[in-house]
Amino acid sequence: MDETGDTIAPPAEEHRFPCDVCGADFRFDPVKGALVCDHCGNTDTIEEGPWSGGSLRELDFESAVAGSLAATEIEETRVVTCPNCGARTEFDPDVHAAECPFCATPVVTGTGTHRHIKPRGLLPFALSEEAARTAMTDWLGRLWFAPGGLQDYARKGRQMSGIYVPYWTFDADTASDYDGQRGTHYYETRTVRRNGKTEQVRVRKTRWRGVSGHVRRFFDDVLVLASRSLPKAYTDALEPWDLSELRPYNPEFLAGFRAEGYQVELQEGFAEARAYMDRMIARDVRYDIGGDDQRISRIDTRVSDVTFKHILLPVWMAAYKFRGKTYRFVVNGRTGRVKGERPWSAWKIAVAVILGLILAGVAGYIMSAR
Repeated sequence: MDETGDTIAPPAEEHRFPCDVCGADFRFDPVKGALVCDHCGNTDTIEEGPWSGGSLRELDFESAVAGSLAATEIEETRVVTCPNCGARTEFDPDVHAAECPFCATPVVTGTGTHRHIKPRGLLPFALSEEAARTAMTDWLGRLWFAPGGLQDYARKGRQMSGIYVPYWTFDADTASDYDGQRGTHYYETRTVRRNGKTEQVRVRKTRWRGVSGHVRRFFDDVLVLASRSLPKAYTDALEPWDLSELRPYNPEFLAGFRAEGYQVELQEGFAEARAYMDRMIARDVRYDIGGDDQRISRIDTRVSDVTFKHILLPVWMAAYKFRGKTYRFVVNGRTGRVKGERPWSAWKIAVAVILGLILAGVAGYIMSAR
């Protein structure tokens, strides 16, 4: 299998769905949960079939690594790569110049094609652009020392971009054998001299005893970001995601939105998932050891039945250039949680410092006058 990991979106032309009344393009409306034609007002429901609402079928990890996934799980798409931040996003084929939604850098679209694993499921947008903008400006308004001009610019600025961001999820069975020590606290009373006086103090000590054991854990939907276009701290701050509401992938949900190509390969994604699993297993081991304190000297873990899904999660994004600096903000397209770069206003900080000095001086004068 040629898994370059360059994009997760289907071909751009497949995301255009003509209205059966006027022929204009439908777009997916997050509020109505349906396809809407802005030209004539016609709406159309998204037919998801009898499998809608059921669990999504996982793919076998070992088969993917060996390059033996079924041909139906692979597809080829057109993407454009931003020369500044490296983000890979799709654009309609009739668009030749655009702006990167991640960093506001002008880009020229190309016609390069890339092979990748198809998305298995997605969370549709549930928040409109207007609601996302309100959430972002409210968040800016709660920040101390943020420049007011940026908040006004964001409120009146150009449209936010709706982006489907790529993720991997992993399931796995684990069985772990361990060796360690259980620590039990006890106290001894000692006589010490402090400031010329004799005192009795209690000193805590720990009695250690060797232990060994076995723990098992099934991991379900360990979520791993498959993008490098934004700092991981941004996307982590948007959690939690309601993965129980994942829908089987249907390109109609992408009508009017863009999809970012995955840049984190499947095996690299599993390495990150495995690191998370190891941390959870170590926590399980400490709980199993018990006592007041624990030492772990060995954990041998056997991982089996690893499966994965390639999914898309909805993010509203804004990249604003304000006074020569780019500010980026992301909004969870389901819950409205906001994360962005922290803007500062130099004059607000200066005023606060001056006011602080004045208040400190007044307080000092009052105290000295007493």
